Amino acid sequence: MSEHILSVRDLTKRVSKNKAIVDGVSFDMRKGEILGLLGPNGAGKTTTIRMIVGLIKKSGGSVTINGKDIDKEAQATRADIGAIVENPAFYEYMSGYKNLKLSARMAKASEARIDEVIKLVQLEKAIKDKVSKYSLGMKQRLGVAQAMLHKPALLILDEPTNGLDPKGIRELRDYLRELANEGISTLVSSHLLSEMQLMCDRVVIMEKGKVIDISELATLNAYKEEGNEIVSLLVKKGQGQLAKDLLEEVEDVRLVSQEKEHELIFEMPRRLIPMVNKQLVGAEVDVFGIESKRTSLEEKFLALTAEQKGEV
Repeated sequence: MSEHILSVRDLTKRVSKNKAIVDGVSFDMRKGEILGLLGPNGAGKTTTIRMIVGLIKKSGGSVTINGKDIDKEAQATRADIGAIVENPAFYEYMSGYKNLKLSARMAKASEARIDEVIKLVQLEKAIKDKVSKYSLGMKQRLGVAQAMLHKPALLILDEPTNGLDPKGIRELRDYLRELANEGISTLVSSHLLSEMQLMCDRVVIMEKGKVIDISELATLNAYKEEGNEIVSLLVKKGQGQLAKDLLEEVEDVRLVSQEKEHELIFEMPRRLIPMVNKQLVGAEVDVFGIESKRTSLEEKFLALTAEQKGEV
């Protein structure tokens, strides 16, 4: 069994010989995480998602879900995916429950499973009401319930916050986190930077059909905790493990990520930075750089897209 729920390699969609609207997109998605596909309108997010779920034919590349190739094992991979690529459509004059019963017949899901997904999306109080009475947020949750009927391992949502008010966005965000806690992975696309920073574990940033960055949001979010900061540490090559071992013994210091052997990101109170530097030097670790990182997702996104446009 693959360690990744989703692996995308060199995914490409051409509309002509010289024009690709998705150009060599590659990323992996861990099991149980919320992964954001972030970019401005026209970046290629929806086209990427449509190729992943098989709604449009790809021009090149590969997609595997739970280790299964979507081209070679189409039926098996479809069973692993629950997707909302456009606004979910329901019979407005029917209740939420009756809509789910219709979908359950196609998904070959039992009434017990219907009750499970209703509870999962927290629609117990409104499920017998007509869908015409639902708010946009409630319709989104009903759509997620519909997509979950066949027990997929991967949920894919394209711009799910479109049209939602702040309360609805907060409800969706909290609900997706509950799904992640249940081990269900969610790929969600959006152009709303602030919401993606709150919602996701990582983001894949796209611009003009290409992936320009993949970021761990823990490194952007953790500094917000009162009194703590994210600190980037650059040491001599070959000394990364020693630095890591030394700092993991220090109370209130936590390793956040390690992109390269000699480049480490820690979370710690600001007051500890001088002591940490002294401890590393005392252990004969060559420190080439130690600095606080206070970068929001918005700042990073704007910097990356400016680079792509040649503005920096």
